[in-house]
Amino acid sequence: MARRPRINLEGVPQHVIQRGNNRQACFFSVVDYTVYLDKLLHYSKKYAVDVHAFVLMTNHVHLLVTPNTEQGISQVMQSLGRYYVRYVNQVHGRTGTLWEGRYKSTLVDSEQYLLVLYRYIELNPVRAGMVDHPSEYPWSSFHHNAMNKKIQLVVPHTLYQSLGTDRESRRAAYVALFDSYIPETSIQRIRDCTNKAWLLGDDDFKLCVEQKTGKKISISQHGGDRKSELYKESHNQ
Repeated sequence: MARRPRINLEGVPQHVIQRGNNRQACFFSVVDYTVYLDKLLHYSKKYAVDVHAFVLMTNHVHLLVTPNTEQGISQVMQSLGRYYVRYVNQVHGRTGTLWEGRYKSTLVDSEQYLLVLYRYIELNPVRAGMVDHPSEYPWSSFHHNAMNKKIQLVVPHTLYQSLGTDRESRRAAYVALFDSYIPETSIQRIRDCTNKAWLLGDDDFKLCVEQKTGKKISISQHGGDRKSELYKESHNQ
């Protein structure tokens, strides 16, 4: 089956996943995590991509990013992937590939899914049973978005900024989002759209992407979980 072509739009967020080959580990030491984040910062600045949320798991990576150029995300992931493979092979005395093919990604409807994806990404270690609370996991943006640790890599999205009038009020409002769970239907929707390169949004979002790209989107997309508080709030305004 032919690979679905990527759709990249300047200013439209994307959820990105890159997995280790055969689901095997891609981080082997504390230094590995720091090297990856350092180079992610370097290439995100070089190619004008804003990183809003991230988590580095043992065998895969989740990123929530917005490109400021059409090819920015591809440039970041290709450059970072090549650098990190060379680094791991040299430091850990291994050879061959590290990543499982090309990275997975989906365009994100900000109004419906962006803040859900923030939580989805930062809750990964909790869902994996590695920690009881996202604050206990050191390799995620939760420490910047929900706590008082400044991470230079993280650039707040405008929706995150709209949560409050100053950093403390935004932080408190963001933490409060974690009091409610993400419905399983929304979790599955995020996974399906990212793995299959579908659009993560409703029909209006799909139409907007079609108009901007001039391309017909063949897979009909639907909105978020109608039972979620975020959906109710956004459709009652």
